[in-house]
Amino acid sequence: MQTAHALSVDPSRARAYVSPTSRRALLFCLLAVFLTGCGAETKVTRTDPGVVIDLSGRWNDTDSRVVAEEMVKQALSYPWLENYVRAKGRQPVVVVGKIVNNSHEHINVQTFVTDLERELTNSQKVTFVAAKGEREQIREERREQAAQAREDTQKAPGKEIGADYMMTGHISTIPDEAFGVKAMFYQVDLELIDLESNVKTWYGQKKIKKVIERKRTLF
Repeated sequence: MQTAHALSVDPSRARAYVSPTSRRALLFCLLAVFLTGCGAETKVTRTDPGVVIDLSGRWNDTDSRVVAEEMVKQALSYPWLENYVRAKGRQPVVVVGKIVNNSHEHINVQTFVTDLERELTNSQKVTFVAAKGEREQIREERREQAAQAREDTQKAPGKEIGADYMMTGHISTIPDEAFGVKAMFYQVDLELIDLESNVKTWYGQKKIKKVIERKRTLF
């Protein structure tokens, strides 16, 4: 009678079998980890503020600056300005009122208002006065001067210059997207209103259209 002997296998020589599919999956995971690690690096490059950079296709600082420059230039080239100077013998006094964001995205309207104020002031064709919020701050300062400052340095109330015209407006958007291509249409409407008669002296419009294409990365 023969005795059956179990075959012993040396563990050091044993090799696990890995299928081709498992190998490909493992390589893919390692590649993904490698690419993720590479993508984590942050690089910052300083550029001139005047350089146009569009990363997302949304409204940005360049749009704000360019629209303000072009629309103020357009407004001051119309006959209302020359007619006013001829009739009154002085520059008109202008203030920027409310600019409403009617778009579907967040837009820093105050930056656009500041760009408009800068262009109006630097044009030297109109007298530009402080907006409502700034006037309240200045009036508070005068009240404090009346109570705390020397009398010969106090600034008396009731000497403000009233505005003749107010510039108001709104920003609107119309988005469109199909087959991975997105189009963004911006429209800025501005009006110059006579504060005495409520007459709209000037109406301007500026349109911007951007096409955003997102490339897909294939592994």
